[in-house]
Amino acid sequence: MVLAMANPLAGPDHEVAGWFHAHLTRTFVSVLRAFTEFGSGEWIGAVLFFVALYFVWKKWWPSLVTLIVAVPGGMLLNEWVKVLVHRQRPFIDGPFVDWSGYSFASGHTIGATLLYGQLALFILPAMKARHWRWVTLSSAALLVGLVGFSRIALGAHFLTDVVAAVFFGISWLAFCLFATKSMRPRAVSPAVVPPVSEPALLRVELAEEPVQSLPS
Repeated sequence: MVLAMANPLAGPDHEVAGWFHAHLTRTFVSVLRAFTEFGSGEWIGAVLFFVALYFVWKKWWPSLVTLIVAVPGGMLLNEWVKVLVHRQRPFIDGPFVDWSGYSFASGHTIGATLLYGQLALFILPAMKARHWRWVTLSSAALLVGLVGFSRIALGAHFLTDVVAAVFFGISWLAFCLFATKSMRPRAVSPAVVPPVSEPALLRVELAEEPVQSLPS
């Protein structure tokens, strides 16, 4: 947190932000805003609503709890970090600037990291083929990358804001995965019956033979 306040990478941060700001056009901004919507609060809220409804319908309560703690919980923690670090945005004035609040860490980026990362964690166990696992992970990473890039290019965040948001998001997902491990059902392995050797069978058969009475 102290490192974020000091920001030793302030020089490269401002250089990257300044380069993009100088090359913004209306067409480029329209494309970037389309990308950034995949991390907006409205979009994330809508996806969460329908996924939560599906979990309630299926009565998958552990998954519902994990979803709520991971995504909205992580986003709320990030708002606390924003207030604590108190970093100003790269640009607060300009023809394409329409945001407010603090910069570190990127709310859109951490929201995308949490949402698509958690959805990927839900889907991965059902993927048996390795290439489908790569498709799932690559799709989640691509969406997060597009959102993060759009926030930098639009001048809403510095590069370190976006990198920190991805790091915080992955760390929070890992914590939630570990914390909710006890809630997930465990596969019960079938009981293994040890093989019975032939001598043992012979002894059992001998033991079961009726005892002959002795002649009187």
